[in-house]
Amino acid sequence: MELTRREALHKIATGTATAVAVGSVAVGLPGQAEASGLKHAPPQALGLLYDSTKCIGCQSCVVACAEVNKVSPDTAMSPVHYVNQDLSSFTKNIIKLYKSPDNSIYSYVKQQCMHCVDPACVAGCMFKGLKKDAVTGVVTWNGDLCVGCRYCEIACPYHVPKFQWIGFNPKIVKCELCNDRVSAGQQPGCTSVCPTHAVVFGKREDLLKEAKSRVKTHPGKYADDKVFGEADGGGTQVLMLSHVNYDKLGMPRLGDESVPEKYLKWQKRLYSYLVFPVFLYGSIVAVVRKNWKHHEHEMAEEEKKTGLRAQL
Repeated sequence: MELTRREALHKIATGTATAVAVGSVAVGLPGQAEASGLKHAPPQALGLLYDSTKCIGCQSCVVACAEVNKVSPDTAMSPVHYVNQDLSSFTKNIIKLYKSPDNSIYSYVKQQCMHCVDPACVAGCMFKGLKKDAVTGVVTWNGDLCVGCRYCEIACPYHVPKFQWIGFNPKIVKCELCNDRVSAGQQPGCTSVCPTHAVVFGKREDLLKEAKSRVKTHPGKYADDKVFGEADGGGTQVLMLSHVNYDKLGMPRLGDESVPEKYLKWQKRLYSYLVFPVFLYGSIVAVVRKNWKHHEHEMAEEEKKTGLRAQL
């Protein structure tokens, strides 16, 4: 039994959320504990390898991503061209340019969901709106379970999930590795059009071997002779190579421990048993009832004085 967004909001509105939450905890949320806290990527985990030294900044991947995922273009700055300045509800993939202060060094960088081995967005989601596939390791979003709390935005160390502020029924927008295309035996949109093969698709295990081979074959070419995502933040399924230090490209310094393991241990335990949401809901109900009783007493006193019945 899983609570949908509509059911959850309805239960809260009708005052039965506490009972439902407690009753559903044993069957509704254990999958979240299974999806996070992982030490290794699934054996068949899929991913991408992006090599910034091969990227020419053509943004073919950005356009292909938008077309494949049917994402409306952001026309705020230009009615003709894709001029996204950052990841947003209008793009799941973006190419940025880094320049050193003296303009002597530059590098392009591809930003998108990193599909973490132990994703913070999944650990931060109360209702399993985000889920890591047990086979492919791809992190996907389920609108039927999302309540729009945007905790995933706060939890993600890469600032990837974006909330749609436009529209009656907003979505969380993030790369899902073109899940439908991959399931049909096709490549993700971005890798299918890259003219220099700066970004390639495959199994994480194979991509990591390829990345390490490049580092070994060209010592000193890549920053710190390191593959970003091999162990950073517990590891990611989107791997990166760059000749510029990764922190200059906006990649956070996370260490080898995952964000959920390092920062969200207690939160995951509270969410696993819905302790915090139930406590918060109970507290709100208690305050509302107390205020309502006080209001009813005031209405009765006012009616005695004036003879007029209060409307509320």
